[in-house]
Amino acid sequence: MTGTLRIRVRGQVQGVGFRPFVWQLAHRLGIRGEVLNDPEGVLIHAEGPHIDRFVAAITAEAPPLARVDAVETTAYAFDTPPTGFEIAASQGSGAETRVTPDAATCPDCLADIRGDDPRRRGYAFTNCTHCGPRFTILNGLPYDRARTTMAGFEMCAHCAAEYADPGDRRFHAQPVACALCGPKLAFEDADGTHVDAIAAAARALRDGAILAVKGLGGFHLCCDATNAEAIKQLRIRKHRPAKPLALMGRWEDIDRHARPDAEERAVLGSAAAPIVLLAKGDPLPHALAPGQNHLGWMLPYTPLHHLLLDAVSRPLVMTSGNLSGEPQVIANAEARDKLGGIADAILDHDRDIARRLDDSVMRLTPEGPMILRQARGMVPDTLPLPEGFDDAPQVVAYGGQMKSALCLLKNGQALLGHHLGELDEALTLEAFLQADADYAALFNHRPDVVAVDLHPDFQATRHGEARARDEGLALEPVQHHHAHLAACMAENGHALTGGRVAGIVLDGLGLGPDGTVWGGELLLGDYTGFDRRAWLTPAPLIGGDRAQAEPWRNALVRLDQAGLSDWADQLFGDKPLEIARMAASKGLNAPQSSSAGRLFDAVAAVLGICPDGQSYEGEAATRLEALTSECECPPVPLDHGASGVDPTPLFHRLRTDLSAGASKSDCAALFHNSLAHAFAREARALVEAGAADHVALSGGCFQNARLLRDTLEALGMDRTRVYLHHRTPANDGGLALGQAVIAAARHPVRR
Repeated sequence: MTGTLRIRVRGQVQGVGFRPFVWQLAHRLGIRGEVLNDPEGVLIHAEGPHIDRFVAAITAEAPPLARVDAVETTAYAFDTPPTGFEIAASQGSGAETRVTPDAATCPDCLADIRGDDPRRRGYAFTNCTHCGPRFTILNGLPYDRARTTMAGFEMCAHCAAEYADPGDRRFHAQPVACALCGPKLAFEDADGTHVDAIAAAARALRDGAILAVKGLGGFHLCCDATNAEAIKQLRIRKHRPAKPLALMGRWEDIDRHARPDAEERAVLGSAAAPIVLLAKGDPLPHALAPGQNHLGWMLPYTPLHHLLLDAVSRPLVMTSGNLSGEPQVIANAEARDKLGGIADAILDHDRDIARRLDDSVMRLTPEGPMILRQARGMVPDTLPLPEGFDDAPQVVAYGGQMKSALCLLKNGQALLGHHLGELDEALTLEAFLQADADYAALFNHRPDVVAVDLHPDFQATRHGEARARDEGLALEPVQHHHAHLAACMAENGHALTGGRVAGIVLDGLGLGPDGTVWGGELLLGDYTGFDRRAWLTPAPLIGGDRAQAEPWRNALVRLDQAGLSDWADQLFGDKPLEIARMAASKGLNAPQSSSAGRLFDAVAAVLGICPDGQSYEGEAATRLEALTSECECPPVPLDHGASGVDPTPLFHRLRTDLSAGASKSDCAALFHNSLAHAFAREARALVEAGAADHVALSGGCFQNARLLRDTLEALGMDRTRVYLHHRTPANDGGLALGQAVIAAARHPVRR
């Protein structure tokens, strides 16, 4: 290839040092021309004798944080032949390109904060083109300093020289700063402010204090993870009695108190730096995660965190800084107002956070990685749409009520947004509305279709309906479990015309088209529709939402259905059983539900796991999984009759085994295996009959590693024919992706 070219580079190519990389590459190969950012990505005009090598190297040698989706070349003619190669000013606004997620501190910057240069030694905001804040400081595109929350910090002469030097790794690093010109830390406690913020914070933590610490996407509440009394006080003040607390530690802390394998170490040390659930090692206070056998660990991912952990020399609790049920605090004044009753002191700084991002959470299993919460370090990322969606219209999908996240479709890509939370909370709903406007403006998104959940009372549904009505857009209501199935299909690249898939979808709840509450389903479907082929025998949810909070209610109805009312009376005799049974029999605030999540609650309650109430969503189910032994007991057959997959035989077996002295751990294993085999048998039958070529496993219950393993073993199929979630959450955090592709399949023509 020779001559003069216009080269378009698409993908994650802004904010990753791509322009200086191209500049250096051009000088190495004797290429003349220019490189610049614009709304579509990176644009290069180039000429030279080695232009073929230049084009090939753009992909082969791209910077570590870059992801190149495409390099497109067309002929080009310069008005005036260039004599060198330069980085030109950015053009336009808005974006067709991918924005880079925030990236954990790189080894070079870590060396800087521990080095001898007084500008960066101990400086909590050190970064370069290979690391540091991106999405959390971004106000607009293209990605330039003036469009970030660093705009108010004028670079000193030293930083400006680094920024302008193509040979420096801070060349065009937009957040570049040092102690002379950048953001400043502040530490404030009852005695006032302190000059050395890190040293003062470390002393307070060692003395048992609780701190509010400003991170990349919001404040954390922090205390010494080895101090049982500090942990107790944090739980009391935050009204968080049992939900596991996230930990931050250095490698030596993690290696002592956990047992990470090679894959877990790689994920912990990645640029995303998520929280990773790790098996426990040397003990830490039990109160960190009551009833669990894993702890959530993350490495320090900013210079501030590294400096604090170096000074404290012990692992720290780093849990979201928020009041119960509210979104994470991001502003300094807000932190003093809302966290002042929890934290003894505040460690903050004067760089604003442009958008709230919780820490991402992952779990590594023998079946592959699971994303439990997609947030900081993982968004905004995109997935390519499967074959057949090339001409899909622009779609916005609004997800569900729990674990809310939205999704945009544009130009053959799906952008699944960050975890927002439960929309029942007014401030979370406000954050949801802000995210909707934020993503639309940031990515220049103009939808043709709005997709929502079938449930008319979800806040996300109401918002989507209102937007479609106000803007004259097509509205596509999507059944909850069909959306889960489609999300799993899309993540795995199942083509639009790829045929129907047998989807085992197990979760808490979702409105079915028959008006009942679904949650334990086998669907046979594609992107346009589905048939319901099997389901858990429905049981009433006594008290409606209270059935989700109090597991004994679910145990009562399942035991009564099984003819084991006398056992229910023994187990739950202190509860208002007569009133509950009357409500169930008359259908008074007791809707019928096939929910697998509520079946988990029922079994947990029978085994004595938080029968009276759950202090957080999923507590009973996660503690039931943690209790499970490695017993390979044969499953109890759960027949699929006219009323569905009936768990009655399981409860009879549990009573028999417990009476005979079986351990609760073995009973928990029996339950997982029996449920897995019941649905796997039905799904495998669809494949064997030729109705489907693949099976998809989706819904929040499949974040249970034991259930996932048992289901895969029960399917007994080639793993290439089983679709799992690896890049998107199996829970409702991935729901919007499924809604979006279903809407695109049903509305295939752009406006």
